[in-house]
Amino acid sequence: MEYDVVVAGGGAAGLSAALTLARAGRRVAVADKGEPRNSPAAHLHGYLSRDGVPPAELLRVGRGEIAEYGGELCACAVTAVRHADGGGFVAELENGRHLPARALLVATGLRDVLPPVPGVDRLWGSDVLHCPYCHGHEVRGGPIGVLGGENRPFSIHQASLVRQWSQDVVFFPHLIELDEQERERLLARGIRIVEGPVERLEISEGRLAGVRVGDGPVVPRSALFVGPRFVPRDELLTGLGCETAADGWVAVDGSGRTSVPGVWGAGNVVSEAAQLASAAGQGMSAGIALNHYLLAEDIDSAVARYRATGEPAAG
Repeated sequence: MEYDVVVAGGGAAGLSAALTLARAGRRVAVADKGEPRNSPAAHLHGYLSRDGVPPAELLRVGRGEIAEYGGELCACAVTAVRHADGGGFVAELENGRHLPARALLVATGLRDVLPPVPGVDRLWGSDVLHCPYCHGHEVRGGPIGVLGGENRPFSIHQASLVRQWSQDVVFFPHLIELDEQERERLLARGIRIVEGPVERLEISEGRLAGVRVGDGPVVPRSALFVGPRFVPRDELLTGLGCETAADGWVAVDGSGRTSVPGVWGAGNVVSEAAQLASAAGQGMSAGIALNHYLLAEDIDSAVARYRATGEPAAG
């Protein structure tokens, strides 16, 4: 069977697109291995009507809704996509199955490359956090740290932002050398600065106890914000020849359309700043645009048939 659309990636963006397409009567399949980026977190936040639920619960409900409308769910990843003879695409799954499709949506997200400080990866998603809008409220009022990372402007901004949730914020520049203006702005904001390379995080009973800088004393902290390096999982898009923008990310228009006809991208694979709610919105926009793309093809085929036979399209 040929699908109208194969969706690679079953997070908020991919499932939202699939739901939109399935409700429009399109034959859609979602292929996803079930390893979402936010799986280390116990709860998701900021998603209207679902605030505080486990990330897996949001996906479970979404999959069920898609199945109710006739969408197909494949519990494995898309490993490759190729152009099909005669048009369209073929998505190859890791279980060896091939899914032919008229169009493709890639919503495979990104991966977080964490600072190589011992303890960061162990506490990632619990006491080591990235997004204050996702987790700031839960750690409000406590002793919070911010670790300087590869992205200097982001790290300094993150420290200033986190100060909204606590009066006790320490910025660890780590490998960043602050200039006078940066230092003044942080101090004026009421943020303490502890210089020197961070050696490791101190962990007690599975929770963050503090941050050790050099051979100095441990600075007690109960939460630490870090800025990962974001790497899009865009191999399927670049493998099809989709153009990238100056920042290295695959270029898309407002609906997620790429430079390759019939191929869309949505969510973190094309937008590092996408949150759950905005990724779901991008997925819905992509789903609508894909339906319009398919509709144009349907009309062209119907007109060709009508001219040849005088018969209208069936169905």
